[in-house]
Amino acid sequence: MNKRIILAASLLGALAVILGAFGAHGLEGKVSAYHIETWKTANQYHFYHTFALLFLSTFSRAKTYSIKVSFIAFIVGIIFFSGSLYVLSVREITGFGNPAILGPITPLGGLSLIIGWIALFVAALKNKS
Repeated sequence: MNKRIILAASLLGALAVILGAFGAHGLEGKVSAYHIETWKTANQYHFYHTFALLFLSTFSRAKTYSIKVSFIAFIVGIIFFSGSLYVLSVREITGFGNPAILGPITPLGGLSLIIGWIALFVAALKNKS
């Protein structure tokens, strides 16, 4: 589990850097200031939860159900929360992404991130070391 968590965090971290650079350099003048702020929010949460995954890997020796739940919830949360915000941010230049569909996905991603943190809390409570 530890290796899987670190591999996922490494890939998501690299993607966060790429998307952050794209947002900072590729979107300027192409989307509104509001959408650039939305992109920044997506990127911040993407990074926060990539770091949370790395922290989660320190608990992976416990191999508990809570660790698995936290791992999956953080991944789903990054994809749904940050992913939907990334797509909504560039909608005006790509034409892709229906706000009526993506709008409800964003809070589901946020809920998933919250579940990940609660599962990590439970894992820490159960950890005997």
